[in-house]
Amino acid sequence: MTVRTTNRAGLGARLRSATGLLGGFAATSVAHLGAIASGASVLRNATKPALMPLLAAQSVAAARQAGQEAPKLLAPALLLSAGGDVLLQLKNEPAFLAGMGSFAAAHVCYVTMFVKRGALTDRRRALMVAAAYATAWVTLVGQLWPDLGDLRIPVAGYSLLLASTAVTSAGLGWRTGLGGALFLLSDTLIATQLAKWRELPGHQFWIMATYVLAQYLLADGTLRHQDRLHREAGEASEASEGFGSAGPRTA
Repeated sequence: MTVRTTNRAGLGARLRSATGLLGGFAATSVAHLGAIASGASVLRNATKPALMPLLAAQSVAAARQAGQEAPKLLAPALLLSAGGDVLLQLKNEPAFLAGMGSFAAAHVCYVTMFVKRGALTDRRRALMVAAAYATAWVTLVGQLWPDLGDLRIPVAGYSLLLASTAVTSAGLGWRTGLGGALFLLSDTLIATQLAKWRELPGHQFWIMATYVLAQYLLADGTLRHQDRLHREAGEASEASEGFGSAGPRTA
């Protein structure tokens, strides 16, 4: 094996590592947001489909690097989001509805994953969070309803799933909770566009900035939660083994 071949193999391994993939995701995110801000539509359209696949790959690599398997529904949630990203770029109503469906499936994955990981264990806290988001959902849909036209039912149904992600994500920690809230904010900005409300300065930039950060926090927070559970289980096992090896106490 030549030195050049060895160097290429080492570079490939670094690029496939969790750190390399995270760097790729961060660089692609910055390029995409920069393209939105500068009006570079070709770069914008080229980078958007790569965002969530990079994050999915990074999540799998990070879990393996920690000696674990990534949560089974995390990569599907991110890849379904990528499908939604691509469909929304087509700029027509059938593609928009299909993209909304892809994102809806992603939210089903997120909600299922969070619930399976104990997001609703603290029922009192979960009810308080659900009540807050339910109030926000009713208020938002009520305000948007008159201006959504034929999209009223799809938007209302999708936003209910989105709010469910926000509620359940809060049960795994502040990172996932913030991610769920930012996802809701990002899609709320899209909904105001659909309703033809007055847009914020840099409206599309803020849609994507909050979306990218939301997805990163959801993925990273889920992996951190899993890592914490593994550590706690290991510590409990060690404590149990230590107690057993000590034998019964004598007077």
